[in-house]
Amino acid sequence: MLREVMRGLSTTLKSMFETPVTVQYPEVKRPVKTRYRGRHHLRRYENGLERCIGCSLCAAACPVDAIFVEASENTDEERYSPGERYASTYEINMLRCIYCGYCADACPTQAIVMGDDYELSFTDRAQAIYTKEMLLDPAPEGGQPTPQKTEPGKYTRPIPEMEDPQ
Repeated sequence: MLREVMRGLSTTLKSMFETPVTVQYPEVKRPVKTRYRGRHHLRRYENGLERCIGCSLCAAACPVDAIFVEASENTDEERYSPGERYASTYEINMLRCIYCGYCADACPTQAIVMGDDYELSFTDRAQAIYTKEMLLDPAPEGGQPTPQKTEPGKYTRPIPEMEDPQ
């Protein structure tokens, strides 16, 4: 019995002289691992246009149905993305999200990525629904904010004139 007590005390004495592993969290933040999946971000191109083309593949890939995408068509006067469509409404319900990353894997333009933000507290359930404005990265330096006015035919093909067959 005395041997077990001495063994326990030796373990305690060894741990007394080790450096502490406790981190004072609000003041000191630990770096996250490179493959950590945190809060979602919607990315932009270098010219400021949004990468999201409103295809809704991320919403289809989401196993918990946490993503809602509503697409609209781009015009040359108001261009949000280089494609024909853009996401006019993009919402992620963070109460449902399980941070699996399937949405980022399904995106053909790498518009949605998982960031390393882990401080996602909120006090109201309505704050847990992240809108497009909350998710969208700011326009890069030298880039213009959306919507942009572009010259006709830059991102779209001109519609050919069709003759009436009558």
